[in-house]
Amino acid sequence: MYTIKFGTDGWRAIIAKDYTVDNVKRVALATAKWVKDLNDKDPSVIIGHDCRFGGRMFMETTAEVLASEGIKCIVADDFVSTPMVSLACREYNANAGVVITASHNPPSYNGFKIKAHYGGPASPAEISKVEDYLTDDIPQVSSTFADYVKSGIVEFRDMETLYADHVERSFDTATLKDEKYQWAYDAMYGAGQAIVPRILPATRLLHCDTNPGFQGQAPEPIHRNLGEFSEMIAKAGDIDSGLATDGDADRVGLYNNKGEFVDSHHIILLLIHYLHKYKGLSGKVVTSFSCTEKIKKLCAMYGLEQQTTKIGFKYICDIMVEDDVLIGGEESGGIAIKGHIPERDGVWIGLVIWEYMAKTGKSLDELIGEIYDLVGSFAVDRYDLHINDALKKSIVAKCAANEYSQFGEYKVQRVESIDGYKFHLQDEQWVMIRPSGTEPVLRVYAESSSKEKAIDILEQTKAAILG
Repeated sequence: MYTIKFGTDGWRAIIAKDYTVDNVKRVALATAKWVKDLNDKDPSVIIGHDCRFGGRMFMETTAEVLASEGIKCIVADDFVSTPMVSLACREYNANAGVVITASHNPPSYNGFKIKAHYGGPASPAEISKVEDYLTDDIPQVSSTFADYVKSGIVEFRDMETLYADHVERSFDTATLKDEKYQWAYDAMYGAGQAIVPRILPATRLLHCDTNPGFQGQAPEPIHRNLGEFSEMIAKAGDIDSGLATDGDADRVGLYNNKGEFVDSHHIILLLIHYLHKYKGLSGKVVTSFSCTEKIKKLCAMYGLEQQTTKIGFKYICDIMVEDDVLIGGEESGGIAIKGHIPERDGVWIGLVIWEYMAKTGKSLDELIGEIYDLVGSFAVDRYDLHINDALKKSIVAKCAANEYSQFGEYKVQRVESIDGYKFHLQDEQWVMIRPSGTEPVLRVYAESSSKEKAIDILEQTKAAILG
């Protein structure tokens, strides 16, 4: 029997190979047992799915298993984003949430994310409890999804409208809709495709239609996947900024008016600057291990506490639930801020940046210039090395044994190993090596004063570790 294991953000597997109806049933039953531990009197779960192949079927399968265990299921009638499910968990006072999604993974994948009652990822400790309930047994369900809907234990609710109303209460949408500003949005065929034009009807859209195959492209909002969008912005000449989100719309990608990519490192710094300096908000800044060191520098300037976590938003969420957190963010595009839910939300973060631009009347480049004036210019880049498992393990073992003292001309000054291995180099540069928790790749990150220098570090590191 296939062994099901949750990674940094849920269980993910290839559809029809390991991601099957029977295996979804196994995970759903384990989830049901965990939920009943939380509430054995009147348990309830929010369930949604994104735009991937079989999403509706796997959602219904999950609901059937949970309903058969006596759990009230509140489900979305159409695709929804992960943040919509998380918001619904909080607003409907549910014990948990389930999202059928593989997020940014290639189109051959689907997945199963578990959310907690507070509107964010379930903690690693709670996920371990779900895993403890996993068995090889495939639950047999006697009733159909339609039967459960008819009985009332499965109920449809409009989570998109819930989210849209939350946006209207939280943003100056009149300013965002001002004709002076032209926004663009690439949904990457994902779950944000309906909500952005609903909030901002004049937005220029790309890939906002149904395509479960994502046109053969993994829906991860990084520049190499967004060439068409970048070109569209550059050619238009009158677009102020472009926003892209991933398959379940919890990750963000951003473009300036020239079609140049603005990564999450810069977005997090922009948010700190806007929320603290312009809006007067405070709180801890929590970022994952692969983020730029410039965040620590800006936080020190503003007197804000900064904390670094392992990679995986669930670690950030744990802190957001317990502490006063201004911003929680990852290098991979997952960012959350005070005043919303403790959940990554690509659409929400895009709206915050656009509101920042509209309120100040400044371009994205001008706002980034303010950041550079404070902490200096920088660039972070990443290579995803698709190598065999034996070589990947060998490289990680060498990192653990401190066998790398330099990468080409770059000498290692010190090493951090919070999650993976970050080798600090001269002149505030660094390179980091870490195996992915969701994909069969070895990730290598580098930061330097320019993109060209960051790429040079990556190239010399790649040559050193691959021999």
